[in-house]
Amino acid sequence: MPLFKTIRINNDTTIFLWKITEDYNELFCQVSLKDTSLARMEKMKSESHQKGFLSIRMLLQHCGYNDFDLIYDKLGKPHLKDGKHISISHSFDFSAIALSNQNIGIDIEQVKEKVLRIAPRFMEMWHLENLSEVDQMKKATVIWGTKEAIFKIKNEVGISFPDHIFEKPFSLSDKKCKAELHFNSCIENFDVSFEEAENYILVCASHS
Repeated sequence: MPLFKTIRINNDTTIFLWKITEDYNELFCQVSLKDTSLARMEKMKSESHQKGFLSIRMLLQHCGYNDFDLIYDKLGKPHLKDGKHISISHSFDFSAIALSNQNIGIDIEQVKEKVLRIAPRFMEMWHLENLSEVDQMKKATVIWGTKEAIFKIKNEVGISFPDHIFEKPFSLSDKKCKAELHFNSCIENFDVSFEEAENYILVCASHS
C-alpha cells in the first residue's frame, strides 16, 4: 500500500510510516538497491526482515531519496549524504523513517504481552502502578521504545537501558514525556513523543 501516515513532530522533524501489505516481489521491483544493500538483504533469513528493508527504501523514495543516498557508519548508524538526519525502524507490519535537521531517534514496536515479562529487566516498575494490563503493556512498550530511540541517537557502546536511561513520570494520554541519559559522567535531556498506530507504538526522541 502507499504511505500509511505522515507525522509532523515539529518544524524540524517529520516521520513517515509505511504499512507493509505488499509481497516481497512487489517491493523488490519498485526499489533500486546498490550492490552492498542487495548482498545485505540476501543474507537476511526472514522474509519479514527483507520486506522491512525494502519498505524502508520505498519510504526513502517517497521522500525524494533512494538507497544510494543512505550510508551507514562503522557502528551501523544510518546517515544521508546531504547531511539530513535520519532514523529508521521496522517491526512486523510497519516501517518508519524520521527525517530531521537535528539528531533524531525513532522506534516502532508491536504491543505484546511479552513486554510485561521482560519489563523488570529494562525499566522501573513504578511506571506501571494502577494501570490495567492493556495499559501496562502499552506504557512498557513506550518506555522500551524511548530507550531504543535514545540509544539510536547516542549510538555508544556501553549504554545500559536500565542503568543509564530514565523516564520522568508520564501518562499514556500525554503522548509525550521527558527522559534523561546518565552516561560518562554527563546527564543529557531528551524530549520524547509517542503515538499508537493500530497495535503498534511509535516513539520519537530528540535532545531537549
